[in-house]
This record gives sequence, C-alpha cells and structure tokens, in this order.
Amino acid sequence: MAQNRFIVEVEKAKEAEDGRPSMGTVYRSVFAKDGFPPPIEGMHSCWDVFRMTVERCPDNPMLGRREILDGKPSKYVWQTYKEVYDLVIKVGNAMRSCGFGEGAKCGIYGVNSPEWIISMEACNAHGLYCVPLYDTLGAGAVEFVICHAEVSIAFAEEKKIPEVLKTLPNTTEFLKTLVSFGKVTPEQREEVEKFGLTIYSWDEFLQLGDGKHFDLPLKKKSDVCTIMYTSGTTGDPKGVMISNDSIIALLAGVKRLLESVNEQLEVKDVYMSYLPLAHIFDRVIEELFILHGASIGFWRGDAKLLIEDIGELKPTIFCAVPRVLDRIYSGLNQKISSGSFLKKTLFNFAYSHKFHNMKNGSKHEQASPICDKIVFSQVKQGLGGRVRLILSGAAPLAPHVETFLRVVTCAHVIQGYGLTETCAGTFVSLPNELPMLGTVGPPVPNVDVCLESVPEMGYDALSNTPRGEVCVRGKTLFSGYYKREDLTKEVMVDGWFHTGDIGEWQPDGSLKIIDRKKNIFKLSQGEYVAVENLENIYGLVTAIDSIWVYGNSLESSLVAVVNPGKEALEQWAKENGITGDFNSVCENPAAREYILGELTKIAKEKKLKGFEFIRAVHLDPEPFDIERDLITPTYKKKRPQLLKYYQNAIDNMYKSANKPRA
Repeated sequence: MAQNRFIVEVEKAKEAEDGRPSMGTVYRSVFAKDGFPPPIEGMHSCWDVFRMTVERCPDNPMLGRREILDGKPSKYVWQTYKEVYDLVIKVGNAMRSCGFGEGAKCGIYGVNSPEWIISMEACNAHGLYCVPLYDTLGAGAVEFVICHAEVSIAFAEEKKIPEVLKTLPNTTEFLKTLVSFGKVTPEQREEVEKFGLTIYSWDEFLQLGDGKHFDLPLKKKSDVCTIMYTSGTTGDPKGVMISNDSIIALLAGVKRLLESVNEQLEVKDVYMSYLPLAHIFDRVIEELFILHGASIGFWRGDAKLLIEDIGELKPTIFCAVPRVLDRIYSGLNQKISSGSFLKKTLFNFAYSHKFHNMKNGSKHEQASPICDKIVFSQVKQGLGGRVRLILSGAAPLAPHVETFLRVVTCAHVIQGYGLTETCAGTFVSLPNELPMLGTVGPPVPNVDVCLESVPEMGYDALSNTPRGEVCVRGKTLFSGYYKREDLTKEVMVDGWFHTGDIGEWQPDGSLKIIDRKKNIFKLSQGEYVAVENLENIYGLVTAIDSIWVYGNSLESSLVAVVNPGKEALEQWAKENGITGDFNSVCENPAAREYILGELTKIAKEKKLKGFEFIRAVHLDPEPFDIERDLITPTYKKKRPQLLKYYQNAIDNMYKSANKPRA
C-alpha cells in the first residue's frame, strides 16, 4: 500500500509505567509540521471574529431567511453584516439596561434563526456566557440546565415559550427575564408576571436598547464564551465550558486545513443552517462562515421542507449528520430502482465507470465529466446545484453511503470527528483521498493526538496496527465541566483529554474509530465483550436498521433488540406467506428466527467467537428514539435507559436462550 502519510511524529511512544497504560506515538497534521497556525492578528474573542468582518465587509449578505408571501414561501431575504451588527448592539444595550452584564448566563432556546445568531453575538459583545437550551436532552433538561448554569435571562423562539413557562416556578430563583424571538400573548405575560418575571417580545426588547449606550468590556482569550450541555449516555447533562481561545484556535486550524487542500472558504460561499446551533458542530461552522464574511441562510425548521429550502438557497457547503445523508441515499436509490430499465442501466454504467476512475486516483471532477453531465447533474441539482463540499459529523457515516455520495453528488464528501470537549473538529478526512473511506481522516492542524492502550479490551497502542483510546492535546480543548471538577479530572490527565473512543491508525495517517471504551462488559464465563464493535458487525445485516446488543456478568450469552428494516421484513413475510402488518410480523416467532439466522450468518462470516454470537432477539418495529430517551441527539445509544425500557424483553430472551434444547 502506498504510504501517503498525512501526519508527522511529535513525541516518541511511552511504555506502561506506575500502573498507567502505554501511550503510542504523538502525532499532528502534516499541515502543522512547522507549528500550529497562529491565531489571526487582533482576534482575541468570538466577538472579534464578527466585529472584524463587519469592519472588513459591512455590505456582504450575512443572514438570510425565506420570505412568506400570501402564505407561500418565496425567495431568501438577506440582512448585511452591518445591519446585523446594529441589531446586535441594540440587543446588547437592552440586556445591559435590564442589568445583565459580563459573566451573566444567557439561555438561547429554539431552532436556528437570525435572532439566535443576533442574541449569541450580543452575549459575545458583552461577555455573557451563552448557554444553549434544547429539549432533545430529554424531559426536564431545560429546567435542569437553567438551574445548573444559573441562567438569568433567556431568549426563546415564539413556540418554545410555553416550554420555558413549564419550568416555572422551579427556575424562578435564577431566571428573571424572558425574551421571545416573536410575539408574546397576554396570557403568557400574565403567567410570567405572576411569578415576578419580566417578558418581552422581540420588538419590545429591541426598543429597550434604542438610544442607549454601554461600553463593551475587554474580553480575554481565556474567558468562557459558551457553556454547552452535552447529553452524555449516562447521568445528568454535563456543561462543557468553551473559551474564546478554543474557538479561535479551532478556526485557525480549519482555515489552514481548507487552504492546504485548496478548498478555502470565500465571501461568496453560502451555508444552509439547519443542524442545531445548540451543538458545537454547527456553532463552529457558522463562526467559520462569519470569519470569512460569507452567507448563512436558515431553514424553516421543518425536516420535510429542508430539500425545498436547499433548492431555493443553493448552498455551496452542506453539513449533515449521517441520518440526513442516509435519507438522501435511500431517496436516491428508491428513485433509481423505480426508474425505467434504460435509466437504471445508464445509472449503473455511469456509476461503475466513474467509481473505477476514482479508485485509480482521478479527482471526482475529472473522473467522468460526461457521466456527471448526463447522469449525476440531476443529483447535484437536488442539492441546489452548487454544493462543492459535504461534511458529515456527530456519528459514523456508513462506508457504502459515503462511497455512493462521493460518486453521485459531484462534490467532496468528507467525514469529521470531534467532541464538544474538543470544540468539534479534531479529525477530518481529505478531499480526493478515496482510501480514507470509512475513516475520520487525519488530525486537524491544531491538535496533537495519541492513542493510549486499553489492555482489558486487548487494544495495544504500541502494536504494528496501533489501537487504543483516542487522546487529544491542544488549545481547542474545553476549560472543564461547569461545577463538576470531579468529572473534569477523570478525562483530563497531564493535559491530555481522554475521549472514551477507541481508534486505530491507518497507514496513511488517518484514524478509524472502531469502538467505545466504556461499552465493555464481562460475561459469566469471564469473557470480555466489546459491544460497539459487535453492533457495527451485526449492523451490516441488510434486513436490520439498528441493533442493541446486551449481556451481563450473570449470563453466558448475548441477546439483542433489533429494529428490522420495514421493506426487507415485509418482503420476507410476503415470500413466506406470512400475513399482517409490520407490527404483527415483528411479533411472529418465524420473523425472529429469520433475523436471528441472518445475524448468525454474518457472525460466522466475520469469524466471531462463540460467546459473541447472539442467542435470542426481540424485534421492535419502533426505531430507538429520543422521545423514549433511548438515544442521544447525536443518535448514540443510552444503554442504561435501553436496559430499563426493554427489561421484560431481556428477561424473556434469556428464558428462551437458556431453555435446554430438546
């Protein structure tokens, strides 16, 4: 295999000592071989990112939303950087005149919108901590965050106001002022005032800032600018404190990375803002666009209308989570398979031809211009016609989906990896590097990375194929968990942040995430099971959408709850003369046997050990969802909650698995 190393060695590996596991070689990006990029001159805070762009290009379109004419969506209408700046100053003055200044905690709650960004920039201007609130953290999370972070002023989308009111009176110790991004009803006003709070509509609040003037405080790089609460798969949400320095270091690294691969952002770039600003992934991408004076258009907040919004906005950069890209992949495949024989044949020929050339080293735009023009241009038009870069993050993207999209979208499809604690982008795969499929690429040029051995799981960072827990060091790291120094000390050791993810270095310097450290348990015979790895293998079965594998130290075998693929199971039922709707098919013992057989087939094919085979399954037609608190907003499984929810099914499976065979 051709060695095309995208990383350089910074420090030698260390053997295990004093009870500490061995640590592999420390690497950083080849784009930072002569040092990390310095922060941009004069930029000390997130406020400077915005302020300096306003000075440089005040008339550039900054924030856009679709105008609604006669109840129908029309074109995007834009506010310039200078217009947004004037509104930010007004909001900041209004905040100050209500008594909220430096160090106060300000909540922001709602789908992405121009008002979201304006409120965030007002926090940046006056040194308030921006604390995003979001309901997908689970029931009671909004109340928990307001009380834990001591939020005293909160901005909320008009339709989220009732959700905030539900937290009263429990939050009144901290919460004093509420601002709606829209209107306020007389009933809402009455209820809020009953608890001694004040509420403003957006227009009222802006008027409050009219003609007022407050000096902006001096902001330091080390100042915290946002506390982002992450769901975590266990326990209460954790408040991740992120400083100005983290975001500025991240922006400098991403800027250098994009320049190094000749994909630098420009003022004419356009971004579709729909991934939640409450998460770090979207927040830093939007900061990057603001840094470059580029444009951010907002969706209407409805997933069913997203493609239509994209068609109108015509973005040049599209960020997504795998679930969105999976939907695009399924939609395209459905369209192809329902097309005529001729169309199908043409598509398959074009796909094979272009993919063959890409595998032989052609860049996607040179692999087959004629196929792009005749066949794939329609796919490109579906995303507005101008997308040149699709970035996937927050969870792993299936290799077959990534491959397919790389061929058909006429854009670079790259995958990133990072955590809230590392300020998002820590690794990102590179354009035109097909061997990086299925990996998260090499490190971004602003961090050092190494792997730490995990002996109890059999992962050795010093072996020929180094595997171990991914550890990150650098300025992009968080400043700690708010009010939870105990948790901070668990993950920060000697300047290294321990991610809890298990990675494997590839020969070219990219990293593959293969497991999760905490997802390990012992079976009664003493065998360790790395469950995430098994779920990835069993997930290859085409008849299933999702699988949760369970075992414990009192049992000697594994069982699983499966979300079967609707189409695949209905097709099987039809072929086997089984009648009834999807739900009743899932309850049919023959369907369980069929799925179990498919799982066993892949286990044999992948040469799994006997104790890693699934011995019984329960089929749930309902996908694991946030509503039942079974997964986090980034679709990671909440294992303790899954166990609680499916306890009866687990007990029944073990009864059937442990029955003596006749």
